[in-house]
Amino acid sequence: MVLYRKYRPKLFSEVVGQEHVVKTLTNALSRNILSHGYLFCGPHGCGKTTLARLFAKALNCQNRKAGEFEPCCKCDSCLEINQGNSLDLIEVDAASQTGVENIRELKEGIGFVPAKSRYKVFILDEAHQLSKSAANALLKTLEEPPAHAIFILATTETHKMIPTILSRCQKFDFHKLTLNEIVKRLGMILKQEGIEFEKEAIEMIALSADGAQRDAETLLDQALSFAGDKKITKEEVQAILGIADKSDIFKFLKILAQKKVKEGIELINSLYFKGADLKEFTKQALEYLRLIMLLQIDPESRAPLFLTLSNEEKLKLSDLAKEFSQERAKKAIETLMTAETKLKYASIIQLPLELAIIDICLEK
Repeated sequence: MVLYRKYRPKLFSEVVGQEHVVKTLTNALSRNILSHGYLFCGPHGCGKTTLARLFAKALNCQNRKAGEFEPCCKCDSCLEINQGNSLDLIEVDAASQTGVENIRELKEGIGFVPAKSRYKVFILDEAHQLSKSAANALLKTLEEPPAHAIFILATTETHKMIPTILSRCQKFDFHKLTLNEIVKRLGMILKQEGIEFEKEAIEMIALSADGAQRDAETLLDQALSFAGDKKITKEEVQAILGIADKSDIFKFLKILAQKKVKEGIELINSLYFKGADLKEFTKQALEYLRLIMLLQIDPESRAPLFLTLSNEEKLKLSDLAKEFSQERAKKAIETLMTAETKLKYASIIQLPLELAIIDICLEK
């Protein structure tokens, strides 16, 4: 079983991040103050569907007593939801079932009482992809739902939801997870799997996941397959992700700071022929240039990436912040952002970066 399914939280206490959502939902369960409609909004991989299933499990747990919120994970209802075969938890992928006929079928099933639970819970994933007619059909159901029906809508694009649906749901905004939250979770998983790892290796995975726990666990799966039963090392993660070593990033930034065009183009071509992913390299260079800009504004910056650096690397970055003027750092970021976009379509993959180096180094 893949890691993100194997280690999907089964209790509210196991959920990483989203404390504001967890606290509100658990208080609602403890005090039995429930709504018929919930809207979970936020980027992909941050726990919307996981919390929707967990909330459904707690609602229908047969052993949960008054004033409690955690499901027992032992009763028939909890076990069925864990195994994905509960008759009273209906999940609809609105991305593939967008038509009004799909919602009509759903509405027909809503009228029937739950098979064996207290509530019939409907989870609509990617709810923003419902057609206009389907959304209007759903609206009527949300306005006058039967007492046993609870709807949880999940979306990555709230602005595409029709306002009348938004007004009938309790809205919860999910946030991207922090670097430290993802690193802590990945470390816990590896300890449970009995696999040794270098902290820098899982920090690289966490950075590449860009705040999405599911993406991080998918990358960790890949790293485990690559490493076998051996220790997960920084070098292995670099090979999997196609990312350059930090030393190459610092070298590149130094070259830009000192306006050495020839050395910059040689470095890019050397990385390309070593098999490094130049799109990922550009993304990393932008992250560090952004740090330089932030350090120029506030030398005491607590940016997440800065906190993962060693003391020696922090000193290097602080020195680089002094070598760039604020205007040059800003221009370098803008130029590399343009190059990053052009890399996706370039027939000669190095060319946009080579041109960016020339522009940055010739900038006065």
